[in-house]
Amino acid sequence: MTTFTSMIPNGEVLRSTAAAVPMFSQRPFGASTISEPAALRRHPHIVRFAEVEADLDLLIDRAIVAIADGEPVEDDILGHYVHIASLVRAVSFREGKLLEQTVERLAKANPNVVVLTQSLKLPLVKAALEAVSGNDWQSLDGVKLDCEAPAKGSYTPDLILVNRARHTAYILDLKRSLASYGDTSRLEELKLKMMASAMVLPDWLYKNQKRLMVDTVEVAIVDGASRPSDHANGIWALSEIDDLLEIDGVATCMAELRLRFGRRVQQLLEVEASKALGIMAAVVADAGSASTMPGKPLIALNGSSRAYEEEQAMAAQDEDDGHYDLGCFDDDQDEEPEPARIRVGFARRPRRH
Repeated sequence: MTTFTSMIPNGEVLRSTAAAVPMFSQRPFGASTISEPAALRRHPHIVRFAEVEADLDLLIDRAIVAIADGEPVEDDILGHYVHIASLVRAVSFREGKLLEQTVERLAKANPNVVVLTQSLKLPLVKAALEAVSGNDWQSLDGVKLDCEAPAKGSYTPDLILVNRARHTAYILDLKRSLASYGDTSRLEELKLKMMASAMVLPDWLYKNQKRLMVDTVEVAIVDGASRPSDHANGIWALSEIDDLLEIDGVATCMAELRLRFGRRVQQLLEVEASKALGIMAAVVADAGSASTMPGKPLIALNGSSRAYEEEQAMAAQDEDDGHYDLGCFDDDQDEEPEPARIRVGFARRPRRH
C-alpha cells in the first residue's frame, strides 16, 4: 500500500495523431454525446455545465432555503443585525456542504470513481497517530494498520473517492476557504488526522465497503477559494480538482456553481440589510420626535458638546478633589501571611446571612 499526500495523477493526456487517434473523442454522458478535440483533453472523461445545470441549480436552491430558514437567537450586541450575522454563519456551513454534494454529482462522469459520503467515521488508531507524529510522511509508505486497533477518537472526512481502475483512494477535506487557517495550528492538526486515517483506510474499506480494495491512499485538503496550492503538503486549489477526479470540466462547473451561489447569497444579505436599516431608521425617527417634546431634555447623539480642553479640565478637578491616604500601608503588611485553607469547586450562589 502507498500512502502520501496527493500529487497530480499521472493521467495520460490524449493527443490527436493522424494514424491512431481520431480528431474528436466522443463518449455518451446521460442522453447526450460530447465531442471535444483530443489534443485539448487532459483526461478521458469530461463534463460540461450545461449538462448538469439543472442538478446543480437544485442543489443551490436547497442550500439557499436552508440558509434562509435559520432562526437567529436574539443578541444584545448585534441587535437588529442579528439576522445578517445568522445568514453569514449559515453560509459558511452550507457552502461546504454544497461543494461536497457537487463533487459527488460531477464524479458520476467517471464510471471508475466511487464517492463515499455516508458513515465515514474513520478511527484514529493510536499507532497511526504515533507513526505520523514521529516520522516523516514519506517514510511510512507501505505501512497499513488494522482499523479495529485501539483508537483515540475518530475523524470524519468530507468525502472519500475511490478510483477502482487505479486502486487508489483519496481522503478529501473540502474547505470554502483556508484563509482562517493561515496563522493557526488547526491546519496541521487536520493533516495529522487525515494522514493517520489514511494508514487504516485500506483495512476500513475492505471491512466496511463490501471488500473494496485499494493499494494507494492519498490525502488532499481542497481550498474552495483556489488560493495557491501546495501539493507537497496536501493543499489543492479547487481549480485543480479535475486531476483528482480525472474528469475534464469539473473545475469549470465548480466555479460557475460558486458564482451563482454567491449571487443568491448576496441577494439574501441585501434583503436582510434593508430590513435592519429600515428598523434603525424608524428607531432614530422615534427618538428624534421624542426629543423635541416639551419637558424632554435633548439627547446629544454625537457625544458631549463640551470641548476637549473643558473635558480635560473637569477630569483634573475630579482627581484633585480626593486625597491619597498613604497611612494605610503599614510596616506590618511586609510580614509573610499565614497559610490559609483554600476551597475549590464549582461556582455556587453565595449563602444569605
